[in-house]
Amino acid sequence: MSDQLIIGTPLCPSATRVMLLGSGELGKEVIIALQRLGIETIAVDRYPNAPGHQVAHRAHVINMTDGVELRKLVERERPHIIVPEIEALDTSMLMEIERRGIARVIPTARAAQLTMNREGIRRLAAETLGLPTSSYAFASCLKELRQVIESSIGYPCVVKPVMSSSGKGQSKINNAAEVEAAWNCAANGGRVNQGRVIVEGFVPFDYEITQLAIRARGSSRIIETYFCEPIGHIQIDGDYVESWQPQVVPPLALQRVRHIAEQVTGNLGGLGVFGVELFVKDEEVWFSEVSPRPHDTGMVTMCSQIQNEFELHARAILGLTVNTDLRAPGASAVIYGQLEDRAIAFTGVDEALRVPLSDLRLFGKPRSLVKRRMGVALANGVDTVEARKRANLAASRVIPVTSAAD
Repeated sequence: MSDQLIIGTPLCPSATRVMLLGSGELGKEVIIALQRLGIETIAVDRYPNAPGHQVAHRAHVINMTDGVELRKLVERERPHIIVPEIEALDTSMLMEIERRGIARVIPTARAAQLTMNREGIRRLAAETLGLPTSSYAFASCLKELRQVIESSIGYPCVVKPVMSSSGKGQSKINNAAEVEAAWNCAANGGRVNQGRVIVEGFVPFDYEITQLAIRARGSSRIIETYFCEPIGHIQIDGDYVESWQPQVVPPLALQRVRHIAEQVTGNLGGLGVFGVELFVKDEEVWFSEVSPRPHDTGMVTMCSQIQNEFELHARAILGLTVNTDLRAPGASAVIYGQLEDRAIAFTGVDEALRVPLSDLRLFGKPRSLVKRRMGVALANGVDTVEARKRANLAASRVIPVTSAAD
C-alpha cells in the first residue's frame, strides 16, 4: 500500500485487506476496529473458532511457526498489511515477506522478530540503547541457570522463558531450593520451546505500568509518537488480573517513562500501538518489556479513552489520525474460566451489568481452563479507586458454569 489514504470496500476488487496472525481477544477487537473503517479482515490462529475467527471476513487455522505454511496462506490471501498478534510466529518468514514486498508487516518484521524473544529486546534496550533495566542473564540449562544466579544475579530474582505470552512460565524465586521448579515452569510456559530462559534481578519497584505509545502520522504526514495516560496494573504469577487508567506518575518519572518508550519504539520503527512495560520507584524508571501491538492491560482503554487501544492501532496502521485523550477514569478486571470445559456458559451477566457504569467483554473462547482469561469487566468512576471497585465487583458476579450442551 502507498501512503495515499485510499480505503476500499470489503469483498470487492478495491478491498484493503488486513491479515491478523493470532486472533485472540485482542485480535478480535482490532478486527472490529478495522471493519468499522471498511477493511476486509482475515483472521489466522492455531486453533479453530478463536475469538477473532468469529468476527473476521475469513478465518484460517494453521501452524504459524511453519514458515512454508504461513507463506502459502499469505500468497493465497494477498493481504496488504499483516498484523502479528502473538509471539509464536516464524518471524524469519515475515522478514522475507516484507523484504519481497509481498505485504507490509506491522509495525515491521524486525520489530516482530526482536520482541518475540526476550533476549533480543533486552539486549536492544540495555546494550544498544543504554536504557535502565534490571540486571539480567540468560541460561540454556538448569546447571547454567544455577551458575548465573549464584555468580551475578543473586536472590530474589525472576525467571522467564525467552518467549511466552501473558506472563506464562514466569517465577519469582527467593533461594536455591526454588531454582529447579522455576526452570521447569519456564520450560512448560514458553510459546515455543527454546530451551533458554532469562533471569532478572528483582527491582524493588513501587508499581509497574504500561505506557501505550502510538507511532502514527501527524497532520504533516510525518510519523510522530503519541502517548496515552499511564496504565497501572496488578499481575499474579506474571499474568495481568487488573488494570486502571490513569496511574499517577510523578512528573520527572513520567518524563523518563516517555523517553524510554520513545527510544525503544523509535528504534523498532513502523506504525501502530506499542505496549511498553516499566517499573517505577519514586522518580526512577526501569524498562521491562515491549509488545509491538495492543497490550492486555490496555483493555481498560475500552472504557477510559475516547479511542481505545484497538481503534488507535487500526487508525495508526492505516495512516489515519489518532486521539489519545482520556474520557474518564476507568478500570478492568479479568474474568477467569475457573473450570475446564469445551462448552462454557456464564451466569450473573445481568447482575454484573447492574454495577454502575460497568460493561463486559466475554471473549467467546471455545475452551475454558481454570486460569484462562475468558472475559473482562470494565467500569468507570469519579477516580480509579471507585472504577476498580466497580470493575472487580462486576467481574465477581460473572460465574462460569458447565454448559448443558454436549
